[in-house]
Amino acid sequence: MPKFWWTDVWPAASPDLNPMDFSIWGILQARVGRKFYRNVDDLKKALKKQWSKIPQETIRKAIEQFPKRLEACIDARGGHFEQLM
Repeated sequence: MPKFWWTDVWPAASPDLNPMDFSIWGILQARVGRKFYRNVDDLKKALKKQWSKIPQETIRKAIEQFPKRLEACIDARGGHFEQLM
């Protein structure tokens, strides 16, 4: 994502700052997490199927939250900030 954020200023690995972690994985977990899968391939297929059903608008909204979450992280000096969201 060089046009969005340069790698030399990318924040440390934090699920609070990753749209996949703070938003999309929760959606996928709710959709596929209630079932037992026979193997990893079956789980992968279910995840891919559900991923394709997530509206683009939902993904866009998750990405748009990034700057707000980044500001909250800065305000919390890198500490916990989920309660501020």
